[in-house]
Amino acid sequence: MNNIDDARSRVSREAATLLYFGAEKEYRQAKLKAAKIFCVHFLPTNLEIALELDKISEEKEGSARKHHLIVMRQEALKIMKLLNTYYPLLIGSVWRGTARIGSDIDIAIYTDQPEQVLKLLKISHVKVQRSCWMRVNKQGTTFSSYHIYAETETKISLEIVARSIDEAGKKRKCEIYGDEIKGLKIPELEKLLKGNATRQFLP
Repeated sequence: MNNIDDARSRVSREAATLLYFGAEKEYRQAKLKAAKIFCVHFLPTNLEIALELDKISEEKEGSARKHHLIVMRQEALKIMKLLNTYYPLLIGSVWRGTARIGSDIDIAIYTDQPEQVLKLLKISHVKVQRSCWMRVNKQGTTFSSYHIYAETETKISLEIVARSIDEAGKKRKCEIYGDEIKGLKIPELEKLLKGNATRQFLP
């Protein structure tokens, strides 16, 4: 490893450490702070930081991390079955297999009536904490999604993102890993839990 590679590795590790311990919440801010600490003028990629973050999580949490991942995937499956008619897709760190302490379960659903989802969750005694519309602008196009923040029976944080039916099946690029967000549907998650329940999905 040459000096540049070594410096890049140290910056990535520092940025990942800042994220792991909650000193920073966003990748960009963690990069900038890490680069400043080491007095360098380059920034590592999100992928480099994410891979370091996964290593740190493994070092700090050990075997308990894998057990917790299985529990999170099991809880995700329960919620997805409840939302079966909305084409649920497990995404985020629980899909990736990189979940750590403080991670939540991320599920994407597709409906033009997200308020009905909210009612279903409440009737099913899922503890809903709050919900709101969010709008993001990407390359001149505005996308709207309805976010529901809740908690599972085992006190695991849950975020359900309801998108328009028109967006179902459309490919989405991951801003951290740079690959396609494929996620897991109900049958795929069931198969995973019966086989390699802690499998990771990394580029």
